[in-house]
Amino acid sequence: MNIYKATLLFSLILFLFSGCASHAPVLPQTPKKGEVNTGFTFSVENVIPVIWWRYGINKYTDIGYRLGIPLSGSGIDLNRILMKKEYSWDVLNTSYNFSPNASFDFTYYKFKGYKRKGQYSPFHIKWYAARAMIIPSGRYKERPDNDNQSIKFGLLFGRRFGQRWGVETGYFHDLKAGFDSNNDEYPHKYKNWPTQFSRGAGLSMQVFLYMGPKKDK
Repeated sequence: MNIYKATLLFSLILFLFSGCASHAPVLPQTPKKGEVNTGFTFSVENVIPVIWWRYGINKYTDIGYRLGIPLSGSGIDLNRILMKKEYSWDVLNTSYNFSPNASFDFTYYKFKGYKRKGQYSPFHIKWYAARAMIIPSGRYKERPDNDNQSIKFGLLFGRRFGQRWGVETGYFHDLKAGFDSNNDEYPHKYKNWPTQFSRGAGLSMQVFLYMGPKKDK
């Protein structure tokens, strides 16, 4: 598949499945104290690219900020390494995501390096994770009992292909909303817009462009 076809397919997915949610970007490397990394995220959640920065607090912890245009896709998150062994490490991420369906995410990642041409590279990493996504008060407000909260659970998978590019996909589902799009009690759509209970709001598909660490002059 050439770049034109891939771009066209990704653009189509953006418009068909955008769920007005948001998630923190993944930088698959361990932090360094005082180092600032930057990048961009292209995702089904935000449609418009998001720019982000990650600052290393120490060798176990970093904090991330991201800014969407408009503000949808903006947020803040914190990574903490829990375990590390050679080319694998586990990370707990907590984040707040500003969007029409603003949410808190709690994600447990497992990162692992893989060999290319017989050796490990810091730019060839794969990961998978379990995530709990809480939307405290979504855009749908018409329920008479004011039960506007959505709690989703799911899995995600990702891979970094080199110094510049990475990709991630996942799905998180609200069990009380079910899979029936005609659910009147917890509707997946309201006035043709996805609600916090929508299956589309649980879809995550992101492409990352890593710009590398900031260089001091």
